[in-house]
Amino acid sequence: MTTTHGSAKWQGGIKDGKGAISTKSGALTDYPYGFASRFEGKPGSNPEELIGAAHAACFTMALSLILGEAKLTAEHMETKADVTLEKVGDGFAITSVHLALTAKIPGADNAKFQELAGKAKAGCPVSKLLNTKITLEATLQS
Repeated sequence: MTTTHGSAKWQGGIKDGKGAISTKSGALTDYPYGFASRFEGKPGSNPEELIGAAHAACFTMALSLILGEAKLTAEHMETKADVTLEKVGDGFAITSVHLALTAKIPGADNAKFQELAGKAKAGCPVSKLLNTKITLEATLQS
């Protein structure tokens, strides 16, 4: 078992306030986030992009494990996770995550690749955490 952490600081109101996020590893240290970066496309981070990065990383690692169990090794895999935040009722909710994977895996046929990618989507810990619709588009490059 492993435990790690991320942290956030905030000062001010929702629209004029400013926040900073940090990770245990130091990959992010007091990186800015706020209303403008979350809802208005301004510079800075937001929770949804962090969830997307975490989901893409988790899914891709899970697929690497599953490929290894099938005696396959990826030459290259790249995953993008589009996280959708929408107004729902009186608040907001993450309503979906779409994983888009491109991979080059010597010796894999498309049917097996799709099967294994689907297992990774269902089995990765971040997928299990998220209570939302998760879709997958997996492209095997030759």
